[in-house]
Amino acid sequence: MNDEFEPIAARLIDWHARHGRKHLPWQRDPTPYRVWVSEIMLQQTQVSVVVGYYERFVARFPVLETLADAPLDEVLALWTGLGYYSRARNLHRAAVLVRDRHGGEMPRNLDALVALPGIGRSTAGAILALSHGDRHPILDGNVRRVLCRYHGIDGWPGQSRVERALWTLAERHTPDERVAAYTQAIMDLGAMLCVRSRPLCALCPIGSDCTARREGTQARLPAPRPRRATPRRETAFLVLRAPTGSLLLERRPPTGIWGGLWCFPECDPSADIEATCRSRFGLCPASVTRLAPIAHGFTHFRLDVHPVLVEICGDGAAVAGVADSGELRWVAPGAVASIGLAAPVKRLIEALVPA
Repeated sequence: MNDEFEPIAARLIDWHARHGRKHLPWQRDPTPYRVWVSEIMLQQTQVSVVVGYYERFVARFPVLETLADAPLDEVLALWTGLGYYSRARNLHRAAVLVRDRHGGEMPRNLDALVALPGIGRSTAGAILALSHGDRHPILDGNVRRVLCRYHGIDGWPGQSRVERALWTLAERHTPDERVAAYTQAIMDLGAMLCVRSRPLCALCPIGSDCTARREGTQARLPAPRPRRATPRRETAFLVLRAPTGSLLLERRPPTGIWGGLWCFPECDPSADIEATCRSRFGLCPASVTRLAPIAHGFTHFRLDVHPVLVEICGDGAAVAGVADSGELRWVAPGAVASIGLAAPVKRLIEALVPA
């Protein structure tokens, strides 16, 4: 690590005034609520993907109270396809807590914000810096990359010692004035110039004294997460279709993968499908068709899904009786937009709907 310290705030603010992003939807009227929603959506997700989701989300939930008062199903429906659904569940839980404990106003205190579900130190700092101009450093993925390269910091940023060093530097670089402009500038620098591969060093406003540029180490900084073998899991989706065309969906547990979302019932891929339908649901299969498998990636493992289309025979009363528990629901393919769906489920339903 290069211990030399040269303030960068003034150069970044000047660069951002001329070249930075200023027309993103969350930059208009940057209230604490709007900044918070954008920061949560932007975690591990590219800006180009987030923009549409953000605009639909704040159109439906323009202020915190509307989000807190909404059913979780509706929140998850608007999140469908964005991934990392714990973000949406935490966003909703935090909104309820702010409504009930803070009078509907986002706290203007770092510790109080960090105490809310899904808000860490960097997200809390960004909320206060961007909406109020309060002096709090941030350390999102873009800022980590900038600081690692500028100061020549070796080691994976997720390691405690490296993270501590980065927080120290983030604190020292954050100016006393124009904090919001600086915070947006350093995030934009990482997103626009100091990108992961092939950074545009010749255009960088702080490139003249960047350690990585001087030593030619941009490609290896920041150090990647130590690689581990990615485990694979398998499951079968029971795509149960009633004579009316409705599909049987099951709400997943509130925690774990796809927590709280609606999904097709699952079983072991080697299970007897017809026997499972009879014993578990009391339904009589008219036909069983194995569909093309789906590979779905999560952060820590790969899931191989084997969908099985089961056409159900029987009268309407027998079919309707399956959904008495509240965690099972027959849904017409055209009505799925109102509930939160796991991404592979949404793709399967779209494939089953006639063009």
